[in-house]
Amino acid sequence: MKLVLGLLLAVNSSTAFTVPFNSAYAGHGASAIVAATSQRSNAATKTELSMGLTSSIVKVAQKAGAPSVTAAVGAAIVGTIGVKAILDRPSRTYGEGTVAKEYDAWTQDGILEYYWGEHIHLGYYNKEEMEAGYKKKDFIQAKFDFVDEMMKLGGISSDTDKGVKVLDVGCGVGGTSRYLAKKLPDADVTGITLSPNQVKRATELAVEQDVPNAKFTVMNALEMEFPDNSFDVVWACESGEHMPDKEAYINEMMRVLKPGGKFVMATWCQRDDREVEFDDRDKRDLRFLYEEWTHPYFISIEKYKEIVDATGLMNAVTTADWNEETIASWRHSVWVGVYDPRGFIFKPTKYLKCGRDAYCLERMHRAFDRGLMQYGMFAATKKSD
Repeated sequence: MKLVLGLLLAVNSSTAFTVPFNSAYAGHGASAIVAATSQRSNAATKTELSMGLTSSIVKVAQKAGAPSVTAAVGAAIVGTIGVKAILDRPSRTYGEGTVAKEYDAWTQDGILEYYWGEHIHLGYYNKEEMEAGYKKKDFIQAKFDFVDEMMKLGGISSDTDKGVKVLDVGCGVGGTSRYLAKKLPDADVTGITLSPNQVKRATELAVEQDVPNAKFTVMNALEMEFPDNSFDVVWACESGEHMPDKEAYINEMMRVLKPGGKFVMATWCQRDDREVEFDDRDKRDLRFLYEEWTHPYFISIEKYKEIVDATGLMNAVTTADWNEETIASWRHSVWVGVYDPRGFIFKPTKYLKCGRDAYCLERMHRAFDRGLMQYGMFAATKKSD
C-alpha cells in the first residue's frame, strides 16, 4: 500500500503539463489559462502519462520482486492513474447559468447542508485551536466563529448597528443573513442569490427559526434592483469567486451602500502575479480550480483593493489574508464526511460528485498552502456626502 501511495505521488508529478500563457492577462489570468491549456494536444498528454506510468511500474517491480506482487501493484497503478485522470478533468466549467444550476443542485440534494450546516463558507480557527488540532473543533461552530470575526473586521456590532438595513450579497441558504438578523437589534436583512432553490430553503429556515426580519430574493449581484444608497451594511462572503465581472460586482455594492455605511467582504483570491509571474504548475492548478466549481476567474487581494479605490466612493480599505485562520476548513470538510458518511451514503447517484468535491477540496488546500491562493478580507466605510 505504501508503494502504491508513493507511486501515486510520483505519477502526479510526472503528469504535470506545461501551458503557454499570454502575459496580457497578468493580474486576471483566467481566460489565458483556460484557452492556453485547452490547446494542449491529447497525444502529448497521453505520452507523458505513459512515460510516467512505465517508469513507476519498473521501480515498483524492482522493489517488489515477486511476479504476483508486481502484477497486483501494476493493476493498482493503472486504476489509480485512471481515477486521477478523471478527477483531474474539470467537470463544472463556468458558463451562462451554471452558478445558479450548481447551487440549485447542491441545495436540492442536501449533502452540502448536512455537512456544512447553514453557512456555505469556510470556518475560522484561531492559533490555539490549530495547535491543539483542528479536527477537535466543531466544524459547524467554526463557521459561526468566522461570521463573528468578520463582523469585528467590519466594525459591526449590536451596540453600534441598531435598526440597520443589511444586504447579504450571495447569501446561500441564508445562514449568515439569519445570524445577523438575530444579532443586530431591529435589523432588516436582505439576502440575494442566483439560486431559486437557495431562496426557497433560506425562507423555510427563516420561518422555522422565527426570524421575520430576514428575507431572500433571486437577484443578479451585477445588476441589483435596489436604489442608490439603500443599505447601512453591505456584506459579501465568498460570492466574488463566481462573479464574471469583478468591477461590476464591487461597483454595485458600493452604489447601494449608504454614505457612512459599512462594507465587509471575504473572497478567495489568487496571489498577485504582477511581481512573480505564474509558472506552468500555477496555471494548470488555477485552471482546475476555475473549472471544477464554476468559477470564471479569481483576482488578487491587491487588485480587489484597486477596484474599490477606483470607485472614489470609499474611505481607506483595510485588507488582510486569512489563509492561516481558514485553511483547516478544506481538509476538515473531508474528515467530517469520513467520520459520518450518512450525509451521502444513501445517495449512490451522488457518489461521483462527492468524490470530485473531496478531491477538489484537497486541491484547494494545496493551492492555499503553497501560496497560490489567498483568503482575501476587506473592510471599508463609504464617504459621507
